[in-house]
Amino acid sequence: MSSVNIPSAAAAAPANRNLARLGVVALLVLAIVAPFGLYPIFLMKALCFALFAAAFNLLLGYGGLLSFGHAAFFGGAAYIAAHVVKVFGWPPELGLIAGTAFAAALGVVFGWLAIRRQGIYFAMVTLALSQMLYFVALEAKFTHGEDGIQAVPRGRLLGVLDLGDTYNMYYFVLVIFILAFWLIYRTIHSPFGQVLKAIRENEPRAISLGYRVDHYKLLAFTLSAALAGLAGSTKALVFQLASLTDVDWRMSGQVVLMTLVGGVGTVFGPVVGAFILVTMENYLAQFGSWVTVIQGLIFVVCVLTFRKGVVGEIADLIRRGKGERTSNGGGHH
Repeated sequence: MSSVNIPSAAAAAPANRNLARLGVVALLVLAIVAPFGLYPIFLMKALCFALFAAAFNLLLGYGGLLSFGHAAFFGGAAYIAAHVVKVFGWPPELGLIAGTAFAAALGVVFGWLAIRRQGIYFAMVTLALSQMLYFVALEAKFTHGEDGIQAVPRGRLLGVLDLGDTYNMYYFVLVIFILAFWLIYRTIHSPFGQVLKAIRENEPRAISLGYRVDHYKLLAFTLSAALAGLAGSTKALVFQLASLTDVDWRMSGQVVLMTLVGGVGTVFGPVVGAFILVTMENYLAQFGSWVTVIQGLIFVVCVLTFRKGVVGEIADLIRRGKGERTSNGGGHH
């Protein structure tokens, strides 16, 4: 008598979860030992940009809102954190909180103005507001114009841990990244995150179901801005510098590219995209002004080849592989 072997999705789910947990543990172990094999400053820069890209992806990938002004939150927070730590003598943890709070407040203002528009008009409003902040940074006395705020002291974390030590600073940045990334992950998989996805997919339907769409958009914009600010504040401490580069429109372009290359709307895509971009900058620096041209060509190839981003395409391949195994396993034996 023949028996039918039909794979159970419920039975496969625990195995998938265990595999995911194993992958996360492996990544954590890799992150812990990484500074002993790679340049710690390079890794810290990559982690800061990975957080920046993940924060941006929360807005674009899950809220469907394309912002061209995220450099304002990243760079604005960097200036605030650098200023309060260097001039006011605040400890590093308070500097990070001040920078993040400034970015969140700025996010409320920018978001309130921008969410009244949609599509390209939303993107243009965010870009215009960001450029306003750039000119403030250029002209304000406390930012020191084109020189920026230099020689920012890293200080001691909670008055105990000396962040002047490169390894201490690296593990501090790693903890910040893990906690912030966990917050983004929880947000995406929360009821709030599900409503955001519903608004992205079909806004009129979300409105008809009674959701106050503008409130959800504003909250997502503010949270994304705050996390981008945390990334910028951390970067200011890592490099002991806040400069015009951080608030320039090119920085907004960079984070868009990181997200596109890694995979919009994927959890790990922006992190992968950020590491790819920072690695390219690091190893292509020898080509001088040709770096931009080489980067542009690589991005064109990536976008044309990996339409869903690197992580998106890999996820698709895995899903297709599982689908084939399921169909093959569902036959008669």
